[in-house]
Amino acid sequence: MSDTTLIVVENLSKKFCRSLKRSLWYGVKDLVSELSGSRTAKNELRKGEFWAVDNISFELKEGETLGLIGPNGSGKTTLLRILNGLIKPDKGKITVRGQMQALIALGAGFSPVLTGRENIYINASVLGIPKSEVDKRFDEIVEFSGIPEFINSPVRSYSSGMVVRLGFAVAAYLNPDILLVDEVLAVGDEGFQMKCLNKIGELKQEGTAIILVSHNMHTILTYSNRILLKAPDKCQLYDDVGEGVNAYKSLFLNKDHSDFEKICTGTDNVAFHTINIHSQTLRPGDAFQISLGYTSSISLEEIEIDVAIRTTHETFWHYQATNKTYDRKLAIHEGEGSLDISVMDLKPHNTSGRVSITVWQKNRTAMLFWWRIPVYFTGIPGSSGANFYDVVFDDTAHAVHSNTISNSR
Repeated sequence: MSDTTLIVVENLSKKFCRSLKRSLWYGVKDLVSELSGSRTAKNELRKGEFWAVDNISFELKEGETLGLIGPNGSGKTTLLRILNGLIKPDKGKITVRGQMQALIALGAGFSPVLTGRENIYINASVLGIPKSEVDKRFDEIVEFSGIPEFINSPVRSYSSGMVVRLGFAVAAYLNPDILLVDEVLAVGDEGFQMKCLNKIGELKQEGTAIILVSHNMHTILTYSNRILLKAPDKCQLYDDVGEGVNAYKSLFLNKDHSDFEKICTGTDNVAFHTINIHSQTLRPGDAFQISLGYTSSISLEEIEIDVAIRTTHETFWHYQATNKTYDRKLAIHEGEGSLDISVMDLKPHNTSGRVSITVWQKNRTAMLFWWRIPVYFTGIPGSSGANFYDVVFDDTAHAVHSNTISNSR
């Protein structure tokens, strides 16, 4: 990777107004202020305004890919539009070195009444690329887009997927120094998405600086060197890609019901008085451990303990079983005692959930204990998906015997 810096963003900010009427009025006032040379209070929010982009700074070097991630409505596309010169920032400075291409919205930069062929040449001319250069690359662009039979048809007759195909082909084959890619690739079919991602890998190797917006964390983990997490209330740069992805996923953990739900902690004969939980924050491979201390005036044979796990990313139980599932007989003894439960080698990954523990008298004739406990499953950097599994990797070197001679007589 080169040390040449292609983009420098310093303290970039942009505000919008939620009211259209008020926004138009503010726009007129700001325009008059600029024309008259008077200063406007750009650092202050007026009534109805909010910061869509607030005090963002970063640098991007040749061959580096910045993964721009965050929930919908957090300002990712606004940031790309500012970088591409489509929107003027209220504060801050952008320094760009080299030619920039952007795929921010479907059909952006294309004239719907012109043909695909004509739009290719117009896009190139806007970037200062001579017709002779486009002639050399034209066949490659059309072949990559996969729509040669429609290249002489007006773009307005294209489907959204066809527009994305042509737009990406033009952006990629005009050899940009900087490429901005929004989530538009999600519109294409799976085969074309793979072509685009492979091309992004090639451009990265050739030194193109890329800002990649995606909600697909596998794509982000594969291609990004750093992460810029844009959330409504914060913006943070991560040099560790895995850490950035985990921070993104933590935004969606369901913490609305963070309290323990307790229905039953004993009966007239059995009282559960001490509940020890090892941890409510767990990584894949950890064990959920709980110890239930009790005092009982009687002995109860063949009790049954239900254990169930439900996560926010699954529509049914992640796990549910009882001690009978494991041929394990349990009892409550008269006097002081404890019931200890360990759910080993947990698989959930980057989600929240509940662990339910229920203790029943023999044949479920009475409930002795019922708690539902909120838990948070963190992730492991460099991995994505709903669950995490142990995978064994082996790297075995085999000796090469170059002088081995097979001779049978």
